[in-house]
Amino acid sequence: MSTSAIPARRDPPVDPRGVRFSAALTTVVLALVLVSGSGWLLAAQALVFALGSVAGLRFAPYSVVFRTLVAPRLGAPTEKEEAAPVRFSQTVGLVFAVVGAAGYFANLTALGVIATAFALAAAFLNAAFGFCLGCEMYGLIARFRKNNQQGATA
Repeated sequence: MSTSAIPARRDPPVDPRGVRFSAALTTVVLALVLVSGSGWLLAAQALVFALGSVAGLRFAPYSVVFRTLVAPRLGAPTEKEEAAPVRFSQTVGLVFAVVGAAGYFANLTALGVIATAFALAAAFLNAAFGFCLGCEMYGLIARFRKNNQQGATA
């Protein structure tokens, strides 16, 4: 069976306010990791990223909190955004969190701090300014793939 016959799994569009809410909670958690040096707290954040990345954004714990406690008080969103770039950013966050946690657990504190700081910077940019670094990376990769595919067929 060819892979083209298998439909791609698409997540429904997401409320960007929820994405920023999740980024704000992530910012707080990652800042606490830097202050405490806790590999276990970073491992817990990695699990949060993993759920959003692998299971889907609707299963991510911070998304559930937003959807059940915050969104009903805000009303309907005026816009939605594609889930794929956000899910990709969760995957990037997962990689940094796993590397950072491994650093803390292996007593390579500098590795833990650097990986956590990179993840924190990305989360803060999204929470404070609505700039999703992982989403931008997703767009760049998509354009690069498209250009390479066009060049291969020309």
